[in-house]
Amino acid sequence: MKIAMIGHKRAPSRSGGVEVVVEELAVRMARMGHELRLYNRGVCPNSGNLYKGVHIIDVPAFLSGGAAICAHMFLATFKALADGCDVLHYHAEGSCAALLVSHAFKAKTVVTIHGLDWRRAKWRGLARAYLRFCEFVGAKLADDIITLSQSAQTYFLEKYGRETLRIPNGANQPTIRPARLIRQKFGLEKNGYILFLARITPEKGLHYLLDAYAELSIHIPLVIAGAYECPKYKRVIENRVQNTRNVIMTGFVENETLAELLTNAFLYVLPSDTEGAPISLLEAMSYGKRCLVSDIPEHMEMITDDGGTLLASVFKRGDRQSLKRELEKIINEDFPMFDARLSEYVLSRYSWRTVVEEIIAVYSGSERVVTDDISAEISNESLVG
Repeated sequence: MKIAMIGHKRAPSRSGGVEVVVEELAVRMARMGHELRLYNRGVCPNSGNLYKGVHIIDVPAFLSGGAAICAHMFLATFKALADGCDVLHYHAEGSCAALLVSHAFKAKTVVTIHGLDWRRAKWRGLARAYLRFCEFVGAKLADDIITLSQSAQTYFLEKYGRETLRIPNGANQPTIRPARLIRQKFGLEKNGYILFLARITPEKGLHYLLDAYAELSIHIPLVIAGAYECPKYKRVIENRVQNTRNVIMTGFVENETLAELLTNAFLYVLPSDTEGAPISLLEAMSYGKRCLVSDIPEHMEMITDDGGTLLASVFKRGDRQSLKRELEKIINEDFPMFDARLSEYVLSRYSWRTVVEEIIAVYSGSERVVTDDISAEISNESLVG
């Protein structure tokens, strides 16, 4: 099949969870013999080239702000239709308005809902109304909708009467690395820091973590790894960081630096208010890390095994004191730096091979094929990067 991916910023990239997912899917599908075309927003260094068998195509919008994002979705759709793509796979709610075009041309359309984007604190007013409109269009016009969590699946059924397919994200075999680059760059040592790894946006709840950490009498550093997206929120976080001891800002990280941060962290924390199915949490669990997350449904689904046992620690969403108590409790506990059972469980339950097989079955309209055998993975290492 000739498959179009639309809705990501640019790929290959780790700028966000959507971009990671698009690349993981596309590279694997290309190796299965399908023709993958990724329609990037703006200019990408790999434009016009084949990246691991995947066609990278730029679609500039010649506009700015939210108008550029909206225009890109429609222009990418027209380009994919002109290229004769068999399936147009839209990622994230904000891309769904373009279904008005693809549906009119009777193209096969699939939408992956990476989260209920209108709930994110960074979107307000007209932008939030537009995202709600996109969600409505997707629910009414998409041939198939993929959700990443049970809570999102329930939401679409209750609000729109729309059945969806739950296909969660996958995880890769961890790349274990000693603390070499992170020691040189940031002075970090093995098992010597608390790690926040995510985009720095309001819904990720970093302000809760900084407030709770500031009240603790501990010497272990807090490492914040990620890039800013919101100028106003950047000022909020920078002000808190300036008034808090032992906070290290790494900026955006990837490849070896990312692997070292995950390998050597004492604890991973994700205090989000809302999520889809965070890739960074899956990554931390695949590295066998102790994790502390907010008790939102999306997190609880990911950290609960088939027997109902919690695989991570939780605190009450938005509650700084609850977060502080859990941090104190974990810091005073003795637990292994690497939990092999947790890593094995995550890699068996969240297999990219299974994800790709199920999505290809959705494209073709056949029954979904499910396999838990991860021994046949294309590679033991991530295909990203």
